[in-house]
Amino acid sequence: MRQHEFTVDLPHSARRLWALFQRYDLWKEYAPAVLDVEIVYPGDADGNGLLRRVVYPLPFGRRGESFELVKNVRANQGYDYVMLRTGLSGSMTLEPLGPNRTRLRFRERFHITKAWLAWLEGPIYRFINKKNEQSMRGAAAWLSAHREFRPDLTDP
Repeated sequence: MRQHEFTVDLPHSARRLWALFQRYDLWKEYAPAVLDVEIVYPGDADGNGLLRRVVYPLPFGRRGESFELVKNVRANQGYDYVMLRTGLSGSMTLEPLGPNRTRLRFRERFHITKAWLAWLEGPIYRFINKKNEQSMRGAAAWLSAHREFRPDLTDP
């Protein structure tokens, strides 16, 4: 079992980051960890029970696919998720630090259960972690470049 936690302070309000993260149609524009994303089931009005299919890059040009169930949604604050096939679990939280400053925490647990792939677990996990971190920074860069996206959620 491997665990990864990534924390980064971003120059945007939690509400604006949250709004971007809810726009699954934009994920591919800023997230190198995402090749494709599809909402299979939207969940309830808060997003609890949302089921998304995510296609992501793997080393050597390979692709992975996961079905992720989103739960414990706290609007503008975060959510938890679990990958249905593998049991991988994770969470994303947003903590306001001040006007247009937010600390993002991303946590994930990963374990390859197929014995013949276990020796690749470390390199695969490092690759995925790097892409996830680039994606979180990419969200902030995308918001900085797209001031027209939800300016109403920028703190005064």
